[in-house]
Amino acid sequence: MTPYTQNNQNHLAEEHRRFENYLVQESRIALLKIQSWQFAMKTPEVGVHYQQEATDMVKKSLLSFVPNSFVLSEEGYYFKPIFN
Repeated sequence: MTPYTQNNQNHLAEEHRRFENYLVQESRIALLKIQSWQFAMKTPEVGVHYQQEATDMVKKSLLSFVPNSFVLSEEGYYFKPIFN
């Protein structure tokens, strides 16, 4: 009698694909924010107020500091055992 072993390959592949799609979408949003900021900085017709808002948007969303403990917590480091 052979023991039942569950094959998680399809599930893992789907999770990987979903995560890759999420990263692609987030990368596109980040690129659009950077392009918007670059446009605001290069165009003299754009007001100073808009330039400041664009700079703040980039600093708050892309260049914000995140502590190591937050990253570890979001990745589930504290909630599941470590498998080496």
